[in-house]
Amino acid sequence: MRQARLERKTKETEVTLSLDLDGTGASKVETTIPFFNHMLEAWSKHGLMDLAVDARGDVEVDLHHTVEDVGIVLGKALREALGDRKGIVRYGTAFLPMDEALVSAAVDISGRPYLVFNVPLARTRIGAFDLDLLKDFFRALAFNAEITLHVNMHYGGNLHHIAEAVFKAVARALADATRLNPRIAGQVPSTKGSL
Repeated sequence: MRQARLERKTKETEVTLSLDLDGTGASKVETTIPFFNHMLEAWSKHGLMDLAVDARGDVEVDLHHTVEDVGIVLGKALREALGDRKGIVRYGTAFLPMDEALVSAAVDISGRPYLVFNVPLARTRIGAFDLDLLKDFFRALAFNAEITLHVNMHYGGNLHHIAEAVFKAVARALADATRLNPRIAGQVPSTKGSL
C-alpha cells in the first residue's frame, strides 16, 4: 500500500494530510484558501493520486505559512508513500497545454532535493492569492519529498491558466515517475542501488 497520513502542528498552522499514490484522483481539500484548494484538487485529479488535506493557518497574517506547510507535509507524505522506491520508473515528464499557456515539468525521484522553477509570476495575484507562493510550495514539496523538480513555463498570458498548468504538469510528471514498472520489480532504479 503506497499510502501515507501525516500531521504537522506549529504555532502558525495545523495540517492533516493523507495521500494514496495508487488512487483514482479523488480529493477532499480544505485549506481555507479557495484558489489553493482548486490547485490541489487539480493536482490530485491529474496525478491520479487520492488526496485529503485539512489545513488551518494564520491566513489573517499571510497565506504563506499555510501554503508552504501544506507543501512540506505533501512532500513528506510523498516520500513516505514511496517507501523503498523499488520498482518505480523514477523519472517523469509532462507538457501541459492550457489554452494559451504551455508548462512543462520534469521530475527525478532521486533522493537529491532540488528545484528549478522558471515561471515568471513575481508580484502577481489571483484574487488574494500571491502567485509568488507557487515557488515556495513547490520548493517545500521537492525538498521534503527528496526529489529533483524542474518546472518551466514556455509561454502563457492568463495567470489562472499558467498556475493551473503548473500544478497539472507536476502532477502528471509525478504520476509517471511514481508508476511501478513490472520489468524492474524489486529493484531500485539506480546504479548505486539506492535513492
